[in-house]
Amino acid sequence: MFRKIVVGVDGSDPSVHAVKQAAELARMCGAELHLINVPAYETTALVTSGIGGYVPLTPLPQEEGLMEAGKQVVDQAAKAAGMPAEVYVRQGDAAARVIELAEEIDADLIVTGRRGLGGLASLVLGSTSQRIIHGAHCACLSIV
Repeated sequence: MFRKIVVGVDGSDPSVHAVKQAAELARMCGAELHLINVPAYETTALVTSGIGGYVPLTPLPQEEGLMEAGKQVVDQAAKAAGMPAEVYVRQGDAAARVIELAEEIDADLIVTGRRGLGGLASLVLGSTSQRIIHGAHCACLSIV
């Protein structure tokens, strides 16, 4: 059914739930699991300190600190998955980077949480998951 599954993670509770659901699907299908975080300066809670808990980074980090925060988010997500996963941290627009990764690895499915840490930005730009669904060239699953 699915060979490669990409999961966009941001450390939010819906994101962690999406990781767990995607991991279960990957186990059932024998698929590879790929986790990606695209940290954003606008997001005030960048680093998880355990599942569902956030540690705000103030003041906003420099690029190196932002990428380290992203690495911590995907590492926490990988632990939550409970199975081997490739992890990625990319810069830029989250929806575009998730779609690009899916195309790079020829993914069959992209999984995201329906609501994440975006808040105000999603009111203006639309949610990241909505933009992924509209732009992806593979199946998408949005987890509540």
